[in-house]
Amino acid sequence: MPRPIDYYFSTVSPWAYIGHAPFLEIARRHDLAIAYKPVFLGQVFAQTGGLPLAQRHPARQRYRLVELQRWRERRGLAFNVQPKHWPFDATLLDRFVIAMVNAGGDPGAFLRRAYAGIWEEERNLADPLVVAELAEAEGLDSTALLESAQATASEVVYVLNMENAIAADVFGSPAYVLGGEVFWGQDRLDLLDHALATGRTPYRP
Repeated sequence: MPRPIDYYFSTVSPWAYIGHAPFLEIARRHDLAIAYKPVFLGQVFAQTGGLPLAQRHPARQRYRLVELQRWRERRGLAFNVQPKHWPFDATLLDRFVIAMVNAGGDPGAFLRRAYAGIWEEERNLADPLVVAELAEAEGLDSTALLESAQATASEVVYVLNMENAIAADVFGSPAYVLGGEVFWGQDRLDLLDHALATGRTPYRP
């Protein structure tokens, strides 16, 4: 039986983009059942002591740009570290993923395409028409999913995801929660892989 893992992330997060493909590969190798849980990152920061990027010290902002370049090379990606339409309001895109989950779909492939749209193609993923185009390219019913994304049920799940993230000690994106143990950041994927390979007991504070 697949082992469950909670995947908390925001589609606005470059680190979720950078870690998405290797995370899916880890999930495939270890037969994980991924629970996709998009969260509103601003609220997560507000409740856990984090700061939005624009409010961080300039030294931290500069270091982030260096890290993006390092990981771009390490992961073999090609993207602009400061794409034209970033940052953007990720609410629609996050809730579109929730709509897919609510409909029983697996959003993994769509997220690959959406992340590429943001970081590689520099498209505006706050635009419903762009989201619809990328969804249709994945063979999805964009009209139905956009309606669902903007409906109350998706809003309720979005709020619940955020509450569950806080309760699980998640404070950033991406975060992978395995058996109650949080692995924060795509740079912790090796540690997640090792925990799965060894089958060790989850660590606790």
